[in-house]
Amino acid sequence: MYENELKAIHKSNRYRAREVFDEDLIDLASNDYLGFSEDKVLLEKAYQRVLNHRSHAPKASQLVNGYHPIHKTFETYLCEINGFCDGIIVGSGFLANLSLIEALVRKNDLLVLDELYHASGILASKLVDSKVVYFRHNDAKHLEEILDTHQFHRAQVCVEGIYSMDGDILNRDIFDVCERDNVLLIVDEAHSSGVLGENLLGVFDYFNITPKSNHIKMGTLGKAYGSYGAFILADGEIIDYLQNRAKAIIYATAPSVFDTALAYESVLKTQNNNLEIKAKIESLKGLIDEVFDIKMDGMILKLEVKSSQNALDLKAFAKKEGFLIGAIRPPTVKKAIVRLIPRICTDIDILKKFLWELKDEIYRS
Repeated sequence: MYENELKAIHKSNRYRAREVFDEDLIDLASNDYLGFSEDKVLLEKAYQRVLNHRSHAPKASQLVNGYHPIHKTFETYLCEINGFCDGIIVGSGFLANLSLIEALVRKNDLLVLDELYHASGILASKLVDSKVVYFRHNDAKHLEEILDTHQFHRAQVCVEGIYSMDGDILNRDIFDVCERDNVLLIVDEAHSSGVLGENLLGVFDYFNITPKSNHIKMGTLGKAYGSYGAFILADGEIIDYLQNRAKAIIYATAPSVFDTALAYESVLKTQNNNLEIKAKIESLKGLIDEVFDIKMDGMILKLEVKSSQNALDLKAFAKKEGFLIGAIRPPTVKKAIVRLIPRICTDIDILKKFLWELKDEIYRS
């Protein structure tokens, strides 16, 4: 039925497939920045935490009988360390963006998104009955011009703490632009939580910004925290509104209890081992700068290549050398790239040798 469409995808080198990779390969492709997905101590602690309760599954929507004590304890802890009044966890980052945008953006509002905002937010923006505008990536002046030239009842601005493909950090001036007009600022910290800031809490922490009533922080649990799910932190009124209007919260089974417990243990570990983790991150950043002359903001290394086929060839080269890297192709990005995550659990000497080999291979190709 979709034979022609699949042929076109293959022809353009955009075909994607699931693959179970050899576990002996050194993983530089995943978003498991801190290597927590392989930490069996965290796994055991999470298991013991869940074992202390009668039920180990959510069973229903959060608003029926799916709200578990572990959910509540974790939300309280996230609010405490991040300085927000209230919070709610959801099943995934995709559902978090869907919840926020679909529920908060109402008729006569203005929704403004960074042009490189995540695909989940772009999809959600198509569901709203309001004006939707994109501003040039990380361009605070362009955002200000849009807010100045549009009439709106309320405005919501969507940005990322660290952008998932380019790996660059949010422009600090965007906070000031939104503060001026009391615009609701949604910051997707999926790729900055756990790796950025004095306390490894993301861009609010990095920029030393005290959360205000017009700030919303969303983050995922399946990247630096090595689990699955997401959280939304905001003013109490916003959280109350979301649990009454956000369809992805109301009509979805509550998040996995075990995954929440695992994420809780992971966040605790980042807070209790702050200095050690930061030192490892800085060491890896220094290595990337040495080899590629690139200063990473977070833990994402983006290397532009000539074509989609070139990206696939480099991925195959890396695999032969015992490494997994990401070959990211259009339409996910405008121009093909290879994307590397130098996870802190990687042996730095082995990594250094491979990076020099990869650089030579990119030059030759």
